[in-house]
Amino acid sequence: LRHRIDAFQVTAVERSATGPDPRAGTGVLLAIGAAVRAREVLRFDHTPAYPAHPADAGDAVVAPRRVEPHHLAVRGGRWYLVAWDLDRDDWRVFRADRITPRTPTGPRFTPRRLPGDDVAAFLTGRFRGLETSPEWPCRGEAVLRLPASAVVPHVAEGTVEELGPDRCRVGLGSWSWPALAAAFSAFDADVEAVGPPALRAAFARLADRCARAADDPAVPREGNP
Repeated sequence: LRHRIDAFQVTAVERSATGPDPRAGTGVLLAIGAAVRAREVLRFDHTPAYPAHPADAGDAVVAPRRVEPHHLAVRGGRWYLVAWDLDRDDWRVFRADRITPRTPTGPRFTPRRLPGDDVAAFLTGRFRGLETSPEWPCRGEAVLRLPASAVVPHVAEGTVEELGPDRCRVGLGSWSWPALAAAFSAFDADVEAVGPPALRAAFARLADRCARAADDPAVPREGNP
């Protein structure tokens, strides 16, 4: 029992928003934790976030993933495995509830140095599109036609400056410029891009894509028979 408990070591990565409860089974977590502690290669079947359509999958057999497990981490209420993927020759992050461990484990390995030497910073950076830095690669500002009090509860990592009773300046970050433009648009209010120029260009691209998506010849336009 002591060996099983010692193998179960994790890192908690704080996040401002409350996430869902952990869904990974205890047996899965103990198996991953044991491989981390023993420094043994872990093989497992992994369920992708967006499985292929049955018509596209065919009869292909997906090989199990082979990784050098580095650490278990909790972020936003979910368990994650940080590991070196032997087949992709790179660091990867896997959700534990999508892992089905295979036996046996092994062989043993010498742990590699994690970029930045900080599990929490590495995991946060991966979720933001970076490998070692928790800073967003794209940051910009826009004015929203909404009162600041209505925007503040939905801006976990950004700035909100009141400009009047129904206007506020919001600063946000994201992993790409189109994603940042979409984040501002998600407030369902008139938006005025402040900058930088890359954000304005992203708004233009997003508007063009939305216009094409709405241009369905099978759907009559408003006012047309």
